Amino acid sequence: MAATTLSGLCLINAALAQIYVANAASGTVGAYTTGGATINTSLISGLNVPWGIAVSGGDLFVVNGDGRSIGEFTTAGATVNASLITGLNNPEALSISGGNLYVLNFGDGNPGAGTVGEYTTSGATVNASLVTGLTSPYSLAVSGGKIYVGGGGIPSAIGAYTTAGAAVNASLISGLADPADLAVSGGDIFVVNRSAGTISEYTTAGALVTANLISGLDLPMSIAVAGDDIFVGNDATGDVIAGRIGEYTTAGATVNASLITGLNDPLGLDVEPAPEPSSWALLAGGLGAWLLWRRGRTRLA
Repeated sequence: MAATTLSGLCLINAALAQIYVANAASGTVGAYTTGGATINTSLISGLNVPWGIAVSGGDLFVVNGDGRSIGEFTTAGATVNASLITGLNNPEALSISGGNLYVLNFGDGNPGAGTVGEYTTSGATVNASLVTGLTSPYSLAVSGGKIYVGGGGIPSAIGAYTTAGAAVNASLISGLADPADLAVSGGDIFVVNRSAGTISEYTTAGALVTANLISGLDLPMSIAVAGDDIFVGNDATGDVIAGRIGEYTTAGATVNASLITGLNDPLGLDVEPAPEPSSWALLAGGLGAWLLWRRGRTRLA
């Protein structure tokens, strides 16, 4: 925690958001600051091809692709339940909304075999086949009462569904180049076009905002949006330990194309937001009072 002292008051750096990266090749989840500093490259290890990751509160939920399961861990790396949800059909992605987990199953590769299942964060099944009939799905986001699913080969599409499983528009966005991942922020959808090496921006109604918001990426596979920043995981043509995370603004400007390097197939990416300013104000006030109390006791001594 970065802190400075001014007139007996502790001013805390509130930029404490953390990046969590699932490395498929090494079977690990690493933790980093949003400034790119390493916290722990193997915060969680022994995973079975982790594909997707989602942060909620103090918990990390991780897709074990080859293990066909979802594991739960704390953001400190402790195991809560390594087999929270099992028996999945080639899971590739997950998203959290309203206290529930939504899990994307690729299926057996046949047309229409993909599904989205819904579970509680305790692992109980709500509906294992909430959305069915998906073809080669591999990206998922849930926001604003909608489920967004990308896939279908090349050209690909993103479909929209309600969280009750009803289809809104199975081809909300079409003509994509292999949408490996997607993220929703406010009224916008940011799409990773793996084959084209780009990030595209659309409205949640499906209207194009910018086709090549970010370009020149090296096999992009994962994305997370935090505030005004976009973090993109590049698999770097599949070379082991050549993967990296790049940081960009939501306007498409490059902040640091190699913010985090030396990754092993970064197929899953999420950002834990910093605490709300009001929370830091309370903490700062408490620390200030404590310092004043300590100063008074020192003078009395």
